[in-house]
Amino acid sequence: MKNLIIRFKKVSAIGIAVLVGIVLAVIILQMEKKVVRDSQEGTESKHGGNVQAKGPHGGRLLSEGDFQVEITMYERGVPPQFRIYVFDRGKAVNPDEAKLTVELHRLGGRVDMIHFRTEGEYLRGDKVIEEPHSFDVRVFAEWKGKTYRWEYSQVEGRIELSPEAVQSAGIGIETAGPAQIKTVLELPGEIELNADKVVHVVPRVSGVVTEVYKNLGDMVKHGEVIAVLDSREVAEQKSEYMAFLKRIELARATFERKERLWRQKISSEKDYLASRQALAEEEINLQTATQKLLALGLSQTDLDSIPETAGRGLTRYELKAQFDGVVIKKEIAVGEAIKEDADIFAIADLRTVWVGVTVYAKDLSVVRVGQNVTVRSKILGLEANGTLAYLGPLVGEQTRTALGRVIVQNPEGRWRPGLFVTVGIVQEEVTVPVAVPVGAIQTFRDWFVVFVQYGDLFEVRPVELGRNDGRWVEVLHGLFPGERYVASNSFILKADLGKAGATHDH
Repeated sequence: MKNLIIRFKKVSAIGIAVLVGIVLAVIILQMEKKVVRDSQEGTESKHGGNVQAKGPHGGRLLSEGDFQVEITMYERGVPPQFRIYVFDRGKAVNPDEAKLTVELHRLGGRVDMIHFRTEGEYLRGDKVIEEPHSFDVRVFAEWKGKTYRWEYSQVEGRIELSPEAVQSAGIGIETAGPAQIKTVLELPGEIELNADKVVHVVPRVSGVVTEVYKNLGDMVKHGEVIAVLDSREVAEQKSEYMAFLKRIELARATFERKERLWRQKISSEKDYLASRQALAEEEINLQTATQKLLALGLSQTDLDSIPETAGRGLTRYELKAQFDGVVIKKEIAVGEAIKEDADIFAIADLRTVWVGVTVYAKDLSVVRVGQNVTVRSKILGLEANGTLAYLGPLVGEQTRTALGRVIVQNPEGRWRPGLFVTVGIVQEEVTVPVAVPVGAIQTFRDWFVVFVQYGDLFEVRPVELGRNDGRWVEVLHGLFPGERYVASNSFILKADLGKAGATHDH
């Protein structure tokens, strides 16, 4: 029994040793596989995020047997270019002995073919390596009658998003193409009342206020009664008017009777002529009295109703609105005695407003009457178009500026006088072959970029920008007509790119 126990312990110890050996063997094999894969396959460079074999000049080292090439990207003081060093068994050889070609396969199917020529101890590529340095690389080499080929990928500035993610993020995709760009000069301005559409209500007679129907901010219609005065002066003129009505009635009856008698040879011609003259004088007097009342704002209908109101309304004087508008001033109260020249109401038609524009002396050479302008209020988020209708002939001694004026339609009354605005004067309007919205432009390292779409992939594309009118930006180089790009919410892609920790190390 004791021997059996001893034998069992020996077997167990042997089993445990075998098991430990197996585990260690698996770990060693895995490590060997990783080393082999790293050395033979050549993983991504820091340009793409991983580690790869390096040559003595810090470039990517590609090997097959004893033959090796080191690919470096040189961009110190010159545009990026490939420089390739050639080695045999780790020792540099004359680059004239090797012939190399490199193909850069970019998204969208574009292939850059690069050939090389000897320059000192290395081979220099004949093309500039355009940004982004993101492509699949194919290297072809011939040396001592043998052909070599390597492939690797280099990725930067690239994001992958599914169509569902694009839609969920509200990313807008557009096709690059032409747009109209306006060269705009921005100047400060202020919304003002249209002075041609403001009336100050003056009673023109003295009296006591008996009724007030309108307050500040109230809308009024043309001919609407806004206040009533009790005026002795008006009563006197109405009484005079009524007197002349009676006198002319009497004069007309006398004239008609004298005319009839004269024609019947009963009365003398002298009496007839005297009655006609008396009628004419009364007609003149009535006309004068009528004009006085009309000048006070009474209508002919009001005059016709005077005889009916005699004795109870002769002192009543109604103040009426001269046109449709808004009450912007009120200085009148019931019971107040006012004079004939008192400025008691101001009514403004705000359906149009003026924009006073400050034009600096240095800009007078490019500002002209008739130019198209855009009026913007950043505070209220408003924008309106118009034309420069007036440019003052004088420059202020203190301000050294001239006054310009723009008429803006204001049917909803949102442009309020006193509001400060920015006035953009269009100097030039041209159509450019390629332009993108301002919101499409982002920055990536030292470049301005747009994100170009290739299926589910979005890649930064450095662009050279031209004219900018605040809405559209001209693209001089880097984006071609027909390419699909991110037009709105591109900042989301930039944020994702930042999270990915993109690097740029050749």
